[in-house]
Amino acid sequence: MSLPQLHYISVAAGDGEPGGRFTGVDPAIPGPIRAEAGPLLAYEAPAGTPGRLTDAELRSQPVAFAFAVLSDGSHLLSRTVAAGAGGFHAHAVHLPAGTPLPGRVLPVAAWGAPGWLSAAPERATADPLTATALAHGPSRGLSREGIGDFAVSRGPWLAAVLGDLRRVSEDPSAAQVVLVERQSADVARWIALAVAVLPREHAERLTFTTYTRQPGRTPHQVVGVLPEDAPDVRDPRFRVHAATGPLPAGTERDAWAATAARIWRSRAPELFRDAAELPGEPFAAGPLAVTALGAGISLGSAGRAAAADWAAERPYALDEKRTRQLTDALTAPADDRTAEECAAALRLLTALDGRSPADVTAPLAALLVTEAVRGGDAALEPPARSAFAEAAGERAVAALVAELGDELRAELAAGVPRGVARTVQVLRVVRLLGMDCAELLPGVVRGLARALLDDPEAAVCPALPALLDEQFDVRTALLGELDRLTPDDPAATERLLIRAPLPFTGTQALPHLRMCAEAPGARARGTDRVTVLHTVLRAAGMSPFAEPLVLRTAVGLVWGRETPTAGEARSLLGETTSDAHRTAGTWTHLVDAALAAPAGDEDAPELAHDLLRGFPQQIDARVRACLLLLDFARDLRSGSAEPGWAEHTRSLRALAEPVEPMVLEHAHGALARRLLAPDRPEAELYAFVHSGDEDMIAAYGRAARHDDVLARLRTEPAYAADCFAVWSAHPHAGDAWTRTRTALLDEVLRPAVRALSAAGVAAVEQAVEHTGSSRTLDAFRLWNRPPRSLGRLGRRIAGRVRRG
Repeated sequence: MSLPQLHYISVAAGDGEPGGRFTGVDPAIPGPIRAEAGPLLAYEAPAGTPGRLTDAELRSQPVAFAFAVLSDGSHLLSRTVAAGAGGFHAHAVHLPAGTPLPGRVLPVAAWGAPGWLSAAPERATADPLTATALAHGPSRGLSREGIGDFAVSRGPWLAAVLGDLRRVSEDPSAAQVVLVERQSADVARWIALAVAVLPREHAERLTFTTYTRQPGRTPHQVVGVLPEDAPDVRDPRFRVHAATGPLPAGTERDAWAATAARIWRSRAPELFRDAAELPGEPFAAGPLAVTALGAGISLGSAGRAAAADWAAERPYALDEKRTRQLTDALTAPADDRTAEECAAALRLLTALDGRSPADVTAPLAALLVTEAVRGGDAALEPPARSAFAEAAGERAVAALVAELGDELRAELAAGVPRGVARTVQVLRVVRLLGMDCAELLPGVVRGLARALLDDPEAAVCPALPALLDEQFDVRTALLGELDRLTPDDPAATERLLIRAPLPFTGTQALPHLRMCAEAPGARARGTDRVTVLHTVLRAAGMSPFAEPLVLRTAVGLVWGRETPTAGEARSLLGETTSDAHRTAGTWTHLVDAALAAPAGDEDAPELAHDLLRGFPQQIDARVRACLLLLDFARDLRSGSAEPGWAEHTRSLRALAEPVEPMVLEHAHGALARRLLAPDRPEAELYAFVHSGDEDMIAAYGRAARHDDVLARLRTEPAYAADCFAVWSAHPHAGDAWTRTRTALLDEVLRPAVRALSAAGVAAVEQAVEHTGSSRTLDAFRLWNRPPRSLGRLGRRIAGRVRRG
């Protein structure tokens, strides 16, 4: 039974219809379908085509052979050719929705069918599709040999075209594929070789036309154009492939397309049917690649990787013969082998191990070992030792040792020049091959430990835990070396353990590693640093008295580059003997704590006193002078300082240059506060005032402004009177003292006295007279009057009082 047919021709000028009209339409085709089909069947001759053509010229015009889907889900297969007087004739077959092509042939198979007409027939004829299905044999011009020749001639473009055809088959919204050819028959050949590769359901749905002058205006997924009608390759609406132009640059990354192209270039399209019988997704490269390799077709690295991955997931899908063919192909010499291919080969070997005989797995394992040593991929895992079972495996191992042994020994002897991952890989290969490299192990472990501490990120290496799990001697030596190095940089070890937790839960002591593992949690609990120190020390499992270096590690973990406070340092020194700090080298942290303590830190002078006693041989002369300044401040505070305060401070300061600012704050501040006290020795005050030392006197001025001094001035009349007497005295002691005492009288004492009540001022006057004389009282009253009441007589009296 024939399918509905229709004919569509161009309309001559003056006929009244725009573009074309239908002739010989089957009544079964509804009007809306005819209306939708008209624009699809229209034909525009190539540019420059003359109005009248000879028969030969007509036959040379491009043919628009097309397969389109209509809005109701039906399909239209058509052939449009040029006709005389510049017109055209279209012959089409309508396939209602859900109706397959007769014989389930693909649409392109009807390209050369003899049933296509170039003019409307006078009587009904069989449709071309039924005739094609009944004709056993290739369509004219699309024979297997012809398509094979064409595929070879289009080899440089083949993979890219197939890749784009795959994308447009999977996603109808993908960019339209434009095939630029001088002959529409070549476009038909493109379609024919494409549908031979595409999965059946996609091949049946692929829409195309072998010729159009308006790509982008047709709904077909694939269109053929002449070179003069080719769109701009930069237009995102199109994927343009011009076999008439220069060779394409680059390679197709789609392994499915690249493998299919190799099969076509090898003239073996029957392999597409064989591959379709294997399990896998419609566009999986694995079945194609396995089939091609089994047939002896050479593939690139991506194709070989696809074959290995597919077989690794389905080791049961191939019989022993095809498995051997696959492994032979994978182990054949190749200069383009990639890390991805090696990883896929390892997955295949893992799947075959124990399932296939050793003479199948051993060559694949040997290849992976060679690639691990020479391939440059440090992440490539060596195969399991079981892959070298039986006699075939032992022979393979012996051959590998003979070939690679010297290289492996030389690399281990060089240390860790190529990074942690590479060293781990070499150690695993050496153990896999049973090589004895015990004499090289200490040097390798030292280099490996140093590299891990220098770059903790390098420890994020999946093979490192495997190495430590497989090789007990390496694990023991490496952990011991890391523990030995940790006291010098515990922060680096802590960073290492955060990124790569090491298995040190065995019988090794490893106190420093255990402390580094404990530190982050101890800090996170939010306790003070001394408590964190105790927690970390407990994790070590041994006392600082027995192993002083754990103290260095603990201090490094808790304080890092920061300096302990003086109070923390005193706790450290008090809880652990100076001998432990001396051996651990942590005494320098204690000294730094003393020298950096702020002026209000009362622990600093006490700490300095203890440090001078605990480390007399370790502290150099300058630092010792600094600590003596702090210790002298302690004596001043306690009242036990020997006479000569100012001079002693100045002499120590000279020895301590360049002295830390905080140390000076402590020493000068303690001296100033002692001299501001009412019970100061007058001789010390006199020596201080007449020293002319600007720094000490400035410190005295700052101390006099402290809140405790201001409070005493407001509440203790005797103290205010004493300060007036001192700050009014020694007018000729030098500029530094004059500036300071004048400022103290005007800016400190006067505001304090004027803030007093009348009774308070009277009490101060009484104290002034008691400690001085009536002339001193007169001077105080004149000084305390408002500025306008102080005349020449008052200034003379005040001057006499000061001179007295």
